[in-house]
Amino acid sequence: MLHHHRRSVAVRLVRLSIGLAVAVGLVVPAIAAPAAASGPRIDTFAPTQGAVGTTVRISGGGLGGTTKVTFNGVDAAFSVESGSLITATVPVGVSSGPISAFTHGAAVSTTSSFKVIPIQHVVVIYEENHTFDNILGLFCAERPERGCDGATEGTRSSDGRVMQLVAAPDIVPSIAHDPTSQAAAIDNGRMDGFDTIRGCTAIAGFRCYSQHNQAETPDLWTLAQHFALSDRTFSQSPVASWGAHLELVSTTLDGFLGFNPHAAPDHSAAAGWGCDSFRDSEWTSPLGDVSPEPSCVPAPDGTGPYRPSPVPWVPTIMDRLDAAGRTWRIYAAGPSGNQTLGYGWAICPSFADCLNTPQRANMVPFSQVTSDAADGTLPSVSLVLPNTRRSQHNGDSMIAGDNWIASVVNAVESGPDWSSTAVFITYDDCGCFYDHVPPPPGLGPRVPMVIVSPFARAGYTDSSVAGFVSMLAFIEHVFGLEPLSTRDAEAYDYADSFDFTQAPLAPIPLAHHSVPISSTTYLRTHPQAPEAT
Repeated sequence: MLHHHRRSVAVRLVRLSIGLAVAVGLVVPAIAAPAAASGPRIDTFAPTQGAVGTTVRISGGGLGGTTKVTFNGVDAAFSVESGSLITATVPVGVSSGPISAFTHGAAVSTTSSFKVIPIQHVVVIYEENHTFDNILGLFCAERPERGCDGATEGTRSSDGRVMQLVAAPDIVPSIAHDPTSQAAAIDNGRMDGFDTIRGCTAIAGFRCYSQHNQAETPDLWTLAQHFALSDRTFSQSPVASWGAHLELVSTTLDGFLGFNPHAAPDHSAAAGWGCDSFRDSEWTSPLGDVSPEPSCVPAPDGTGPYRPSPVPWVPTIMDRLDAAGRTWRIYAAGPSGNQTLGYGWAICPSFADCLNTPQRANMVPFSQVTSDAADGTLPSVSLVLPNTRRSQHNGDSMIAGDNWIASVVNAVESGPDWSSTAVFITYDDCGCFYDHVPPPPGLGPRVPMVIVSPFARAGYTDSSVAGFVSMLAFIEHVFGLEPLSTRDAEAYDYADSFDFTQAPLAPIPLAHHSVPISSTTYLRTHPQAPEAT
């Protein structure tokens, strides 16, 4: 009784003290109930899809004591970054499904699935100088059931007449395709100015109003028939080859106007077009001033150009792949020996942060791609850039280039990496041959795009608007990479061209076709200049 009396008195005193404190305006701390023990919680994860090896950031709460992470039941390597963040790597042998985190005595799983993309190798074959109508227009016209948009006639602005697109020769005619000529051809979206550009006027026989048939591009047509094609892929900008190769890996011209580099007035030009070429190209400052600057994207510290340059550094897809621990190679012509033709297209030399760093070792001879594919040693990303004789460039043979495409695709299809590879076959600019589809604002003329993969939708036509950055978006989404700019961040990634749940498509063997004797004679008697484009 005494103990109970003392406790009652104590309680009354506490209540009295609280009442007095409230009366004089003092703050009284709340007496919290003991917290209940909480288990792990997953709120979000990003990216939501990717290939094996992709790093996934898993955010939530109570994750500090995580002892195991699984993707659809398969154990994954992981790292606890904090109580609210863990990073995990998509494991080998996993299929799409939830992500689970386990702590001592508790577990939690995501309510949505992580989508596993069964691609480990992306190959980009970047040919030269053709529009969609020039190569695939007749293909589409002869296959109305395919639903692709190809024209067989075009309008001339000089007289307003509509003319039939004539059969194109095997040796590709030379047509002006610098930025000024492309703008004239597009003619503010009227697509009737092709007859005003050099090489395609009336006196030249309107040579750009032409298109190839199956006999001149037999293997590309075979691939387009069996796999997927895009009839709305546009060059990233209406520019010539050097600018198109900058954009392929960086999404940007970095202020350059897109003209091919020219010799500097006070230096003898060297091979190629990049930082080691002693060449200039027109560049626009943020204030709009135009000046010739070294055709070189400097390193972050400004080094690289042969003279001081105001051009800023920009990141490339090579940088993103390196940061993610992914592999890559540029298969291209070299600066010396018998491969100099096409060194201007080699990409790496145009970026000081590639040419003058260990990244340069990833630039290998263009012919190596077939042996790498056959041996199963393809990197995560392959950029395949032929020399001129295999490029289908103006002044070169279409069939010779088609044979080159076939040799690369055959090597991939017959090699051990076929089951996890996506191949994109496209062309860097218009060349500038006729095409009837007006490009969306900011983009250049429409170009061919054929997508080859066990997971490509067979016989599918993808009509979503795309550009060269769409290939970067695909690479970034497959390997979980950060975008380089808003252009690839917002780009369509050819998602509709793939079905990763379908039964994988079988390889389609491609044949080698003889180059006409007239073409071999022409090529032998008309050697190209080392930097022809």
